[in-house]
Amino acid sequence: MDLYRRRLPLLAASALAASPIGARAQAPGGGGRLQAAIGRFAALPAASCLIVADHPASPWQASHQPATRLFVGSAIKTFILAQYLRDVEDGRLSEDKQMAIDDAVRSLNSPVFGALSGTTPAVSVLEAMITHSDNTATDVAMGAVGADRVRGLIAQAGLKSTQIPESTRRLFSYLAGAPDGVDVGWPGVQRLADAAPGSAGSGAAGRPALNDRQTMASTAEDMVHWYRQALGGIFFKKPGTLVEFKRIQAMADALVHVVPTDTVAYGKGGSIDWQGFHCFCLPGQMIVGKVPVTFCFTINWTGPADGVGAIFQSYRAAIADTLQEAARAVG
Repeated sequence: MDLYRRRLPLLAASALAASPIGARAQAPGGGGRLQAAIGRFAALPAASCLIVADHPASPWQASHQPATRLFVGSAIKTFILAQYLRDVEDGRLSEDKQMAIDDAVRSLNSPVFGALSGTTPAVSVLEAMITHSDNTATDVAMGAVGADRVRGLIAQAGLKSTQIPESTRRLFSYLAGAPDGVDVGWPGVQRLADAAPGSAGSGAAGRPALNDRQTMASTAEDMVHWYRQALGGIFFKKPGTLVEFKRIQAMADALVHVVPTDTVAYGKGGSIDWQGFHCFCLPGQMIVGKVPVTFCFTINWTGPADGVGAIFQSYRAAIADTLQEAARAVG
């Protein structure tokens, strides 16, 4: 769902009060610098984070409100990628398979496939979904594997607070007021982009992005648990599948801006602006020496659109600072 603020006006959502600031760290030496960094992140609105370092001699973790269920946007695309690759393992799908790109699957915020029609190999779809957060690519991949089978993987992973929509287009349709399960189609979604709920002449009743029907929700605990398992190869039968999962997850463009210089990292971020409701989320894992450090940083808040840029800069700086201190704590 990343940054579809470019097209859709914002949709009113329930206010999320900022949690009281309070960081918990169990890093070596008391984790004083790391705890201070998490405290700075915790000062952001409705902040939630968890960092786990799987050091073989002395594993540790640090957190702030890690069990809070929040909107995470396109961070859920990691599950679609994993399920597609599992289906490749089983011979059900192929990365060479030609996938149709047309108005039947076109969705908003599709910087790769938004203006293209034809076919492309599935591997290009998967890469566009993760690298550029292309929502058309996401709906093509989701259509190939099936939302219920992705939910089955989420359940297998033990993620009890994670929820995905049927597709990004079903999500846009639902948030804009369509009945649950209804896809208003590409022309309909374009109309929604030009006449959002609550705008003059719209007449549609909007819904909050964080809901119990069609949403993209999770907790820092769930996302960290997922990446520790998935990057450990638990859900894949073949070593080559894990290599491919890592290759594509390493392409997420947000990672290089927050992990320490020249650090290998895997992940997928997410964001939204929807009628005064905003989200930034970045879960993933970085490798410090040979130590996996898995993390998730999420904020949700309500406020004017002209304040989003400043909050994003604070968010990015706080994550970079915290991950730098986490790497230092690993030693």
